[in-house]
Order: sequence, then C-alpha cells, then structure tokens
Amino acid sequence: MSRPDFYRIRRLPPYLFAEVNEMKAAARARGEDIIDLGMGNPDLPTPQHIVDKLKETADNKRAHGYSTSRGIPGLRRALAAYYDRRFGVEIDPETEAIVTLGSKEGLANLAQAITAPGDTILVPNPSYPIHPYGFMIAGASVRHLPMGAGHDFMTELAHAVQHSVPSPTAVILCYPSNPTAEVVDLAFYREVVDFCRKHGIWILSDLAYAEIYFDDSPPPSILQIPEARDIAVEFTSMSKTYSMAGWRVGFAAGNKDLVGALSRVKSYLDYGAFTPIQVAAVAALNGPQDCVELHRQTYQKRRDILIEGLAAAGWPVPSPKASMFAWAPLPEAFQDMGSMAFTKLLLEHAKVAVSPGVGFGEYGEGFVRIGLVENEHRIRQAIRNIKKFMAEKDAHIATWQAHEAAE
Repeated sequence: MSRPDFYRIRRLPPYLFAEVNEMKAAARARGEDIIDLGMGNPDLPTPQHIVDKLKETADNKRAHGYSTSRGIPGLRRALAAYYDRRFGVEIDPETEAIVTLGSKEGLANLAQAITAPGDTILVPNPSYPIHPYGFMIAGASVRHLPMGAGHDFMTELAHAVQHSVPSPTAVILCYPSNPTAEVVDLAFYREVVDFCRKHGIWILSDLAYAEIYFDDSPPPSILQIPEARDIAVEFTSMSKTYSMAGWRVGFAAGNKDLVGALSRVKSYLDYGAFTPIQVAAVAALNGPQDCVELHRQTYQKRRDILIEGLAAAGWPVPSPKASMFAWAPLPEAFQDMGSMAFTKLLLEHAKVAVSPGVGFGEYGEGFVRIGLVENEHRIRQAIRNIKKFMAEKDAHIATWQAHEAAE
C-alpha cells in the first residue's frame, strides 16, 4: 500500500527543527555533552507551594473525574483577578475567559473555530510555528507580514489588507515576540486596534512572555485598549511565568464571541485539564508572586552573562528587553552559509544547540534563537565553547565550503 497523502498533513512543510533534534540525540547517544539552548523549555523548577497544592488536591479521591473544558470557575476568576491587578483590565470570568491546555492548544482550536477553507490570515514572519500552522491545518491561506530590519508592522499590515483576496479574517500578534524578543507599547496596540476595527479583522494576541521582562516597563496587554474587546482575544500561559510548561495550563481572554467560539469547539474535544492541576494553577495566580520576580531576575542574570560573553567571543548580539530568548544575527564570517548550516556547525564543533532562524519563517534567515534555559555555569561553558569555535572559524568555514562543493 502506498503512503497515504492526507490533505492537512500535505499542507505542512517539513519540520525544520527535526534535523537539529536528530543531531542532538545522536551526539548525546555518543556520550557528547550538548548544551541545549535551542528549546524554549524552562529549566527552573515549579515553585513548591504550587506543587504542594497539586499533591494536596490529588489526594482528594473526588478530584479525579472529568473536569470542564472551559476550566473550573475558580481558575477563571483567578485569571480575571490577574488581569485586574496587572493590567487594570476587568474580565468577566463567565463570558470573557476560558482555560486552555496551554496557549498553543487554545490558538489551534480557535483557528478551527473561526476559519473557513480559503480564509486569509495575517501572521508575522518570523513567528512561533503554531501561529501560521494552526491556521494552515484549519484550511486557511496564510499571508506573511515580514518583520525585522527595514519592515514596519503597520505598513506591512496595510499592504497585506489592500492586496489580499479574500479580505483577511484575522491577524496574529505576539509581544514580547517569540522568536525575536521584540516588545511594543500601548501606542502600538492602539494603532493596530483602530486599523483592525476599521477593516473588520479579528486580533489574536499571544502574551505568553508577559512576566519575563528586564526593564521598568512591563509588557502591556492589548486589552488595555478598551475598544480591543470588540475584536481581540489574548492568550496567556502558566508555562513560562511559573515554570509550569509540562502542566499545560493556558488561557484565552477578551472578546465574548471569540471566547465563546473556542469554548464551543473545546466542548467537543476535551474535558479540560486534570482538576488538581487547575486548582494548583489557582494557587499560582492567587498566591505569593515573589517566585515570578525570582524567575525574572534569574533570566536577566543569564541574559547578561550570555550577551557579554558572546560579545567577548567576537559575536555581538542585541540584548533582549524581554522573553527568555536572544535573537542573534549570524556572526559576520558565517552569514553566507545560512542559519541551518551555522546551527549544525555550532552543534558539531561547539557542542551548543540553538534554533535556526529559518525554522520560524523565511524572514528569520540570517539569525538563530538562543534560549536562556540553562544555568549560569552551563551558559559560561557554552560561551567558552563558542569562543574556541569562533577562533577556529576559518577552518570550519573551509570545511563547510568543501562539503557544499561536493554535494
């Protein structure tokens, strides 16, 4: 029997991170010590009071049945309280909030809820993969908005709307950005909201890194713009703020129609997260927040060590203002080979794994994403390895050129 050609799978391009992951696995199988700065997987432990609440609730035999796909009421109220104290935004926990199995699941299921085959969705490029591919799986046509040097978001947005047929259904925003770590202010959100209200475009905002910032300007929420409630929904997550990535707890908040559409789809697909996990998430949101500040300080120390160390190694990288990533342009000597080849060389010779920028879209080419997901000792070790790699760059480039010529 020939391999089936499934329609939705056929629309997905090859997963560009798979080759790097295979190289990491093979190197580790050989006993090599790989310092993995490629994944966005927090290494900090979940705060103990959250784990204790999970254990306590799990001991309740009545807590092991089906939960509810919208999330338990207490968790939706806790989310509303978070929005009130953090952003000064009032959220109705009954109609404007829903609990998701991580923000990634929420985005993908909302795409299924609001998308008809052939709809046009506007997505920044480079972008976190679920942003375009969630809509591709749902049958949409994705139009990319080029981001980075030489590109202005509002100019690209206006151009895309003018030249898209059919007119765009929705636009994705992600600030602080994954992968670029770019941040925006309320004036930016005001401009986007005014434009999208005028053109009848939904806004889906991904705010997963709201609490990982390194200056005195906490990232804002688009819902701080009052009119955003007419057209916008915002996704947040427990994964990075509380180091609960594997717990799979996220949220969507905002426009009642979008939240309602997501709720209806989820009612057919799942019964929500395990109730003890949701109760523990309530303890996280309502409990002491010093752990959030501690995580923030930890990532800031790591950022400073990484940026200063790379500069000393001959690889200048802009210092991110937020997120747990640095968006690093390829060192000048390696720019001709592209991000995938550079990533492979770095893994092979420096034993450091990063993510190739092209994996986040064509406009990510020329960059790699470096995660602040190893402790300070390991980051310093990675810098020493990279410094040696940079000192031997001529030999590495010559080897690559010879390999390319032989292909």
